[in-house]
Amino acid sequence: MAFVDRRDAGRQLAAKLSGYADDPSVVVLGLPRGGVPIAYEVAGALHAPLDVLVVRKLGVPGHRELAMGAIASGGLRVLNADVTNGLKISPAEVEAVAARELLELERQQRAYRGNAPFPELAGRTVIVVDDGLATGSTMRAAVRALRQSGPKRIIIAAPVAASETARSLREEADVVCLSTPAEFQAVSTWYEDFSQTSDEEVRQLLNSASHAAHLR
Repeated sequence: MAFVDRRDAGRQLAAKLSGYADDPSVVVLGLPRGGVPIAYEVAGALHAPLDVLVVRKLGVPGHRELAMGAIASGGLRVLNADVTNGLKISPAEVEAVAARELLELERQQRAYRGNAPFPELAGRTVIVVDDGLATGSTMRAAVRALRQSGPKRIIIAAPVAASETARSLREEADVVCLSTPAEFQAVSTWYEDFSQTSDEEVRQLLNSASHAAHLR
């Protein structure tokens, strides 16, 4: 096992990102739910603000496992024109799927962030954290959506990623991983404890990070 649990993985990942410590332009975003405990450790070590980036895949009607795009916190949306054009998916169909996923995205945002506004990202260095990258599809959607906010730099950070996934994601943004095994199998195999992160834990970590930021 590479990591005891997500918090251990977060501390190890934070050490790899130590060059960004005390940089006022840095903001850390965790992908819920499993990415948030890791992002919490990273943000704390870097003395950077922590927030959560909720991402919802937009599945092709009738084939929901196939992504035609994604929506994310802050009103961000990205579409894969190759998929929508290739499958002749109409704008009305896209909007219907987006409206359904937006309801779940808003529910998760209320659960995690309440009415707090999404942070301003223009000109900032954004570190996007997940607990592992298997196919990387959610992270790829998150990065493409974040681009629309005009950040200076986006850094994908995860304790472990499949080697091919890490390579392909470097076409999207900078990538920082502690391990990129060729024989990946699943994210869970790299943790001794990979128990599910609850909504309540996400809320507690965000509140704790916010409190710590006010004390700095």
